[in-house]
Amino acid sequence: MARKPIQAAGGIVVRKGRSLGARPLFAVVQRAKDDRWVLPRGKLKVTERPKAAARREVFEETGHHVVVHEFVGAITYRAQGRPKLVQFWHMAAAVRPSRDLMRDIAKVAWLPLGKAVKRLSYPLEKLFLQSVGRGLVRRKRRAALAHRKRAKTSRKSMRRSKSAPSAARRKRR
Repeated sequence: MARKPIQAAGGIVVRKGRSLGARPLFAVVQRAKDDRWVLPRGKLKVTERPKAAARREVFEETGHHVVVHEFVGAITYRAQGRPKLVQFWHMAAAVRPSRDLMRDIAKVAWLPLGKAVKRLSYPLEKLFLQSVGRGLVRRKRRAALAHRKRAKTSRKSMRRSKSAPSAARRKRR
């Protein structure tokens, strides 16, 4: 008989770099029990929904409040002889932590994507973060470029409207 999978949830947690235009930083945590670096995640409580569990686990493991965005995917592997399913959401972290880390976590590192991928201990998590992280960084870049373009267009149209006589002024002439 197939055993029921262990249900877990976590986050691909991102925050802004400290300087203007800096690359986004991704959270990776070091477990105290074995010093392995992993993505923030943990098991669901009995009646807990995955998204709520992901928010709770990220807060407990990083100390940061987060805004949960879209679901980004799941990974599966065997743990304690059973299949384990971990669902992940993209999350944006507050700049400063709101609490101390839980005892299970030795450290939190906030790193650019490439360094975060290298720091992770498990190959499956490395592949997952590389894939998901690239998409998040690309989407963020595209949004920033679109915002700059809209702002530039808006400034140009404001200059034109100030320099060109309005229809009302032209009629009076």
